Amino acid sequence: MKIAFVGKGGSGKTTLSALFIRHLAALGRPVVAVDADINQHLGPALGLTDDQAAELPPLGGHLPEIKEYLRGSNPLIRSSDEMIKTTPPGRGSRLLRIVEENPVYAACARPIALDEGSVRLLATGAFTEEDLGVTCYHSKVGAVELLLNHLLDGPGEYLVTDMTAGSDSFASGLFTRFDLTFLVAEPTRKAVSVYRQYRDYARDFGVQLRVVGNKVQGPEDLAFLRREVGGDLLTTFGQSEWVRRLEQGAEPPLRSLEPANRAVLDELRIEADAAYGRRDTRRYTEQAVLFHRRNAESWANSKVGIDLTTQVDEDFVLGECAESDTRTAPAGVRA
Repeated sequence: MKIAFVGKGGSGKTTLSALFIRHLAALGRPVVAVDADINQHLGPALGLTDDQAAELPPLGGHLPEIKEYLRGSNPLIRSSDEMIKTTPPGRGSRLLRIVEENPVYAACARPIALDEGSVRLLATGAFTEEDLGVTCYHSKVGAVELLLNHLLDGPGEYLVTDMTAGSDSFASGLFTRFDLTFLVAEPTRKAVSVYRQYRDYARDFGVQLRVVGNKVQGPEDLAFLRREVGGDLLTTFGQSEWVRRLEQGAEPPLRSLEPANRAVLDELRIEADAAYGRRDTRRYTEQAVLFHRRNAESWANSKVGIDLTTQVDEDFVLGECAESDTRTAPAGVRA
């Protein structure tokens, strides 16, 4: 399952995504974690030091090699230089899987040993001073969109992405690349405003959205969220001494998390597992093509110098065309 965590800045989005990742790993589930937030905090939330997190190889820094690997022998893509963030796979493309070794993971993913289980972590990379005035953060998350367009994931396998805060996720088609999106909301008017904006944007694309209330301190907070969010409210995460200790730099074992809050994490897992049965591979592929056509016509054709809509393999549906997946890595892709 492809899972996203979104929400207002300061809502606890990164903390809850890290807790969910830890919970899945403790259950023995294979997990790839992706930090796609402009503020790169998922690594420390999973136990890395700041120095270790800073040393994570950014996906954007390996984009040429990633494109070359994913292109494979797709005859509709003459060169990796002609690939953009929305380039969809076709017959001959290489596809990624959660549980495998491949050059993309070797170059960009880093294993993290947790107190229970382990995960692979991918990071888009921080927004630096060199980026100011010359690029936008969405150019960094383009690598994540490209990976998700080429990912084959099965039941009981998870890719969990900590997204950038607020509605910035809608600056690309990345928001449609998930089976389920958890929106973390505090019981405040600002948080509810972000929820409504996200809900309204996502509605036309069939995005599965569930709200997780956070920092809920009592019946009045719960009543506020129920009134403002309605049926999209899945569950609520209460005050947590465990989280406070984690944010102070301690490494409390997951088994010491408050039982009520650990039960919330399992509610999220159950909801995520149910999302797998609702997935529509044809619509998923059609949406990838839709955003590729939009990007091609609005800016990419003029930048690359060709009509990129010719890259679309009209007969290809991700998950139904297994013969597209070849396995030989090009020489230029390595750790």
